[in-house]
Amino acid sequence: MMTMKNKLYLLLFSILISAGIYAQQSVQDAPRLIKKGIATQLTVQNQPFLILGGELGNSIASSLEDMKDVCAKFEQMQLNTMLVPVYWELTESEKGKFDYTLVDGIIDLARQHNLKIVFLWFGVWKNSMSCYSPLWIKEDSKKYPRAETKKGRKLEILSAFSENNTKADMDAFSNLMGHIRTIDQQQQTVIMVQVENEIGMLEDARDHSKEANKAFNSAVPQQLINYMQAHKNTLRPQLADRWQSKGYKTKGNWNEIFGEGLETDEIFMAWHYAVFVEQVAKAGKERYPVPMYLNAALNSRGRKAGEYPSAGPLAHLLDIWRAAAPSIDFLAPDIYDPGFTGWCQQYHIDGNLLFIPEIKLETGNAARVFYAFGEHDAMGFSPFSIENTPDIKNYPLMKSYGILHQILPLLKEKQGSGKTNGIWFDGENKERIIERNGYTFTFRHDYTLGWDAAAKDGSTWTESGALIIELSPREYLVAGTGVVLTFESKKEGVTAGIGLIDEVVFTDGKMKPIRRLNGDENHQGRHLRIPAGQWQIQYVKLYEY
Repeated sequence: MMTMKNKLYLLLFSILISAGIYAQQSVQDAPRLIKKGIATQLTVQNQPFLILGGELGNSIASSLEDMKDVCAKFEQMQLNTMLVPVYWELTESEKGKFDYTLVDGIIDLARQHNLKIVFLWFGVWKNSMSCYSPLWIKEDSKKYPRAETKKGRKLEILSAFSENNTKADMDAFSNLMGHIRTIDQQQQTVIMVQVENEIGMLEDARDHSKEANKAFNSAVPQQLINYMQAHKNTLRPQLADRWQSKGYKTKGNWNEIFGEGLETDEIFMAWHYAVFVEQVAKAGKERYPVPMYLNAALNSRGRKAGEYPSAGPLAHLLDIWRAAAPSIDFLAPDIYDPGFTGWCQQYHIDGNLLFIPEIKLETGNAARVFYAFGEHDAMGFSPFSIENTPDIKNYPLMKSYGILHQILPLLKEKQGSGKTNGIWFDGENKERIIERNGYTFTFRHDYTLGWDAAAKDGSTWTESGALIIELSPREYLVAGTGVVLTFESKKEGVTAGIGLIDEVVFTDGKMKPIRRLNGDENHQGRHLRIPAGQWQIQYVKLYEY
């Protein structure tokens, strides 16, 4: 007969086993990336999730009082996600002693206001520098060494060649991820994590410390050689050209494999940054395997490596980062310079999904966001310092977010199917032609009609944009602002006519017509138009005669 003591042991054993199975299932169901057709989607609680986000300024998240006001504001702005810094110096102000008061408080506020969180780990590097490392790290530069310039000057940049630096960051980050799992694996308020912030060397293209120079003059790691051989036909052009220039050698130091120059310095430095980051990200994922990514300060304005943050997670270094840091799921651009569509194209390449975690807060984003989601199956969009958005009710991006909120279920469904396109115009880019299903769709900037005074009075043309979703070969949705669309049949002797256009809204994923636009609004059957300064979703059905 089983004694009471044995029954208690059995009950305790069953509880422990159940808890273990429950925890395992929770991790398996954690936020993750799933391939869907030609796209990759973020899933949260096993449902696809698109980020209509905003990134906080650097210091606002260091105050819970400030965050209370910010979160209330974000709910009004129709954001569904906020990108929030986690400061190493505040979580581990004393070595080995962790304080998650801020982290827990921010997660709680996000839940109160129905927001998701992408945490930004301000660890060893933030905007190249190590300003957010704890004081006990900064004060002991012998144990935690700095990178050095070619002239031997030590920088406010912790060296990527130090095991102590690596281990300190690994320990702090893995502890953070373990804590997030403990308090959030069921509710999944935290959906993704950025590891470090805008990694890159400044002043010189690479670290010139004693340890770095030794590594530079050593053999290129076989791991990189093997990767290049396996991906020889798809390598990014700069890496492929450097390797080809030395006859595709497979043994030698960095100059012998890639030739001398800043480009080789940058390749070398990117490898060692990536090796460092891999150890940190892998340690974090072992505790809680949510998606992790890196953001890049871009190589823009004709600058050379070292003038921009050299060796960061830049598009032309994608292969280096993939070879050395497989725990990083994708690279992402921080966009502050002109050429928005070009930056999107550089990063949405060779299986790297597009997420824009940081972009300058300006009115043009109201048009750009439609292009990103429609053309590149973007995971999300997030202007920087979003808490400083003026006049929330009338701010253009908020109107775009309002439109996108309505059609998010449809966008999630259509992602990866090739059934969408994105459109973006300004004063120089005014027209785009798209062909599908035997029709030619000609999109133009609304100002090309000449009906708006700003089109002819010398004003700078406002940015405009839209996305188009194919519902069937003759049915389409167009959502956005400031575009005109005409239709032609590619069949000889056949004309494409506009059967009807309805302005529509979506409620709970269902489309509801609110007005028919078959008169002056479509110029008596000549075009579909969403005027500049207006935001609409329009449904169009074509016919032929």
